[in-house]
Amino acid sequence: MEFVQPLLEWYDRNKRELPWRGEKDPYRIWVSEIMLQQTRVEAVKDYYGRWMSRFPSLPDLAAAPEEEVLRYWQGLGYYSRARNLWQGVREVAASYGGKVPDSEAAVRALPGIGEYTAGAILSIAYDRPVPAVDGNVVRVYSRLFCLAGESETALKRKIAALVAGHLPQERPGDYNQALMDLGATLCIPGKPRCDECPVRDFCRSFARGTQQEFPPKKKKSTVKTVELVAAVIERHGAFLLQRRPAQGLLAGMWEFPTVEIETGGDAAAVESAVGTRTGQQVRLGPKLMDLVHIFSHRRWEIAVHHSTMTVPGDLPPEPETRWVNRKEFPQLVFAGPHRKIAKTVAAQELPDGAVRGKL
Repeated sequence: MEFVQPLLEWYDRNKRELPWRGEKDPYRIWVSEIMLQQTRVEAVKDYYGRWMSRFPSLPDLAAAPEEEVLRYWQGLGYYSRARNLWQGVREVAASYGGKVPDSEAAVRALPGIGEYTAGAILSIAYDRPVPAVDGNVVRVYSRLFCLAGESETALKRKIAALVAGHLPQERPGDYNQALMDLGATLCIPGKPRCDECPVRDFCRSFARGTQQEFPPKKKKSTVKTVELVAAVIERHGAFLLQRRPAQGLLAGMWEFPTVEIETGGDAAAVESAVGTRTGQQVRLGPKLMDLVHIFSHRRWEIAVHHSTMTVPGDLPPEPETRWVNRKEFPQLVFAGPHRKIAKTVAAQELPDGAVRGKL
């Protein structure tokens, strides 16, 4: 297509300065692309730097324990991404001699790698003419060709086929990145900056004045609100923590004892539920804070209370429940908003009586 060369020339002059830009190491490209999923570029930069300081190569990550991997990921959210990345590099280390494979089938078979990530790795690291279609690319091509599919999946499939036909044999990775940069900086949602666009003369929606109609707006998904109570229980400077189940949301991470409650649930019912979970008799005390944490499909509203154990009993065996000193907090991976609770209690001396459990 006629717009390929103008786009590449624009990219050469205007490409974003990113810590991973210019990398040909497939492992580093892999890490950056997984971090960028559902996360802003600016937020990823510091995480990527810290990650590469600790895990500079694929063997370094493959040899690390899962707990440490999650700790370095903490704050990026969507922790299944980190687990899949870790499992994927371990598979590469075991099955491919530590070298990321250069075939699309093999890369797609690795945990957590879909069409987009495979395309990014193969085109940027190995110069394979494979499209990498993310949201930015969908927006650019949808406007260029006035495309609207019957569904998001159908539209993305149609655009992937078009991009595949436009990829230059010599610079497929640069072309994919040029499309991403164009979508991130000029062909933005809402009101695009068409006056600066290098492919404006080839854009059908610009010619028709319909840029803001493409791509078609997504239907907003319903977010369920869940009310919870978290109990902060301290004994001799240590706090009662529990590990979440090995499967499901925030799997295997640590949290202060937390229970889901019915709207307007009374204190006695909450105390009973917390007591059942911890194996203790618990009394809720003063509220420490209210937290809101939003996932893609649900919204947590958490009331965090100082709490006491009225008749302490034996704790269930480790590692699912244990007492943890403030100084140990940085070594743990806290579940979502519980990281903020940990920072709060680590920074303050909790009041006697209302907080500290009896021995």
